[in-house]
Amino acid sequence: MKSIVLGILGCLVFCSCKQEKAIELNFLDEFVLADSIAFQNSIIGGLSGIDYANDAYYFVVDDAKNPRFLKAAINIEQNKIKAVDFKKVVLLNDTTTSYYKENALDLESIFVEAETEEVYFVGEGSINKGKSPTVFKTGLNGNFIEAYELPKNLSDIKNIKHNAVFEGSSKSIDGKGFWVAMEGPLKTDGEDPSFTKASSPIRITYFDKTSKKATKQFAYQLEHITKPSKGNINLNGLTSILEYKENNFFIIERTYQSGYGSYGNIVRIFEAVIDKETTNVLNIDALKESGFIPLKKRLLLNFEEVKSQLTEGIIDNIEGITLGPKLANGNHSLLLVADDNFQVYGKQLNQFILLEITD
Repeated sequence: MKSIVLGILGCLVFCSCKQEKAIELNFLDEFVLADSIAFQNSIIGGLSGIDYANDAYYFVVDDAKNPRFLKAAINIEQNKIKAVDFKKVVLLNDTTTSYYKENALDLESIFVEAETEEVYFVGEGSINKGKSPTVFKTGLNGNFIEAYELPKNLSDIKNIKHNAVFEGSSKSIDGKGFWVAMEGPLKTDGEDPSFTKASSPIRITYFDKTSKKATKQFAYQLEHITKPSKGNINLNGLTSILEYKENNFFIIERTYQSGYGSYGNIVRIFEAVIDKETTNVLNIDALKESGFIPLKKRLLLNFEEVKSQLTEGIIDNIEGITLGPKLANGNHSLLLVADDNFQVYGKQLNQFILLEITD
């Protein structure tokens, strides 16, 4: 009997250790698409979000003057990206609704519901012009379906900083809703990240598909900036989020600093977790004035560590992340994409990154 009990205890310890094993991200490959490729009366660039659904990839284009998304195929063989083949451009120009004209469609993230084939977007709006951020969905043809109501603490544009609004989104694992993440803190929540370690929380909000409203919200602390300044732009913010298992996320933080030319980005991927202790801040208007417990976070990958494997040592403006297909060894892949800003600010890359998730 004693040996049986010890055997059971040993098994439980082994299983517990196995479940608690930490995941890791391994760099596999980089693929750079030529800039300014003309395709179906538009230019390939400004790829600000990516999603993988029904064996196709979808990209949102960050072009407020001509909002659109792209459908593509990506060929991955032997842990390498062999080709990125764009198939279709879909314009958001539905004339049967006033929604597109009434709002500033500065789109930043996209995901596609595989079963319904509905396309979800989040956008920054234009705070300087008094235009609110947006969360809405369309059909695969770009026709407007409906918008989601913003919670009170994200509706006051006087409390939102321009160009620091909705930047990332993710399908939820439970299938009942989705997540939307801010790029930077609200004015009443915290300070912008700088070289000094300070409280810089951004809000990650869960929207319920049935009620079309936000039902919970959590705070995530941004990292401070680690490199000395050379120019007048020094910022760090969340650019993408992906829930890979319930309440567990991959989060991309991107630091950009002017004065470094094409080497002004620091890109890091963190694992972040909501647990029983994490504070639901949905009904808290000002985090500066309230105590709260943010998501727990752990650094998974700093691209400074793999820059020797990148084109000219450049990690560009990574703004999209999605789960890709399973690799030959059975592990899941991650695909990342950079927004090249259509080369407006100098040399940038249409950069795709392939990673492997291991435990």
